[in-house]
Amino acid sequence: MTPHGARAGEDAEDLDVEEVLALVRNSNGSHLPDPAAHGGTDSRAAHRPDPSARPGTRHRATGWPEARAVAERAGRHATRAARRSPVSVPLDTALGLTLAAPLDALTDLPSFDTSAMDGWAVCGPAPWHVRDDGVLAGHAAPARLTDGEAVRIATGARIPPDTTAVLRSEHGRTDDKGRLSATRDVIPGQDIRPRGQECRTGDQLLAVGTLVTPAVLGLAAAAGYDTVTAVPRARVEVLVLGDELLTQGLPHDGLIRDALGPMLPPWLRALGAEVTAVRRIRDDADALHEAVTTCDADVILTTGGTAAGPVDHVHPTLRRIGAELLVDGVAVRPGHPMLLARTKETQHLVGLPGNPLAAVSGLLTLAEPLLRTLAARPAPEPYTLALRDAVHGHPHDTRLVPVVLRGDEAVPLHYNGPAMLRGIAAADALAVVPPGGARSGQEAELLDLPWASGGIGVCFT
Repeated sequence: MTPHGARAGEDAEDLDVEEVLALVRNSNGSHLPDPAAHGGTDSRAAHRPDPSARPGTRHRATGWPEARAVAERAGRHATRAARRSPVSVPLDTALGLTLAAPLDALTDLPSFDTSAMDGWAVCGPAPWHVRDDGVLAGHAAPARLTDGEAVRIATGARIPPDTTAVLRSEHGRTDDKGRLSATRDVIPGQDIRPRGQECRTGDQLLAVGTLVTPAVLGLAAAAGYDTVTAVPRARVEVLVLGDELLTQGLPHDGLIRDALGPMLPPWLRALGAEVTAVRRIRDDADALHEAVTTCDADVILTTGGTAAGPVDHVHPTLRRIGAELLVDGVAVRPGHPMLLARTKETQHLVGLPGNPLAAVSGLLTLAEPLLRTLAARPAPEPYTLALRDAVHGHPHDTRLVPVVLRGDEAVPLHYNGPAMLRGIAAADALAVVPPGGARSGQEAELLDLPWASGGIGVCFT
């Protein structure tokens, strides 16, 4: 590919988003297992709704690893179907995106010989006569030095022609006649950053598929970019369901505060999505049907209504619109009644349970792999730590348990029931506990939380 100009993106047709995703997968690999390896079948066939099933019939729950793999494949399917093109994004809004074009050096860095320290630019051996002028950063090219001459210079300033070295302020002294000498040997070239030390024009600084971090933004700016070419954010609309939810004040008279409305949008942004709207939908089947069928976001995220109660309208709505149910329940606690459906070729609905920690489980199980794939983000490297304390397990399902990290151990937290947020609010990660539980000292896979991972997720704007 040719280097992109300071407004990168004019040549973005070199790669489409699907090709970027393929490059990311090839360089990083996928850490999600194929259900076929576990004796599974094609997810669409396995979890397509049975038209003869009575409302409330319990469907076979998908295993937790398989559910995550299905969500990742759904993202790839949508990327192929949508044929999305990369976009040119200003640096101040590019944090968390994935580069869809290489970041090539537009100039040498540094673009001129630069002083690495405050001090004197000196020419030839000591002692030196110090000129009356000085050299500051951002000013025009300084006058040439002659042998035995020195000039005051600031960090970042251009090096005068014929400079031998830069003598640091703390390593030089002047006598009463204004002559400068050094308190230690002067090595030619010392404390000079030569032109092109970091890169030469045309060098590839970062490859396609690189996640845009704050450091990447700094490098792009230093290299002269005003924009970068990136994979566009997936657009997500959040539908908060329920008549019982309050948006302010204390719970009263059977009403409770909505915890998911404030929590989900910043979490989704940390996963690389653009939240287009948060809508509150009453417990009414027609209202939910209208909200789903009029939504043009890439992903619809619903909260609550995924079970089989009298006001759980998500399943009936999906049947009504002919959606393809990809995951109908996951063998995980909390969050068992989560679901994933394809509502259009390029649109998916993630149904989260209404209990707060169960919703977090659904977010990390289904929404995270789906959104990560749509954003062409690399999959996180899996890692494990020993559990300091034993954790009770479910007889048949995976458990996700909030933990804090203490050295080389993960400490399970209390208050980890489906309706509780106290544990997750203090957590660094979620431990993946296999069926049957885990003993003290046993290694467990960890899922980092965005604000604790040190990654891009710390930016919620």
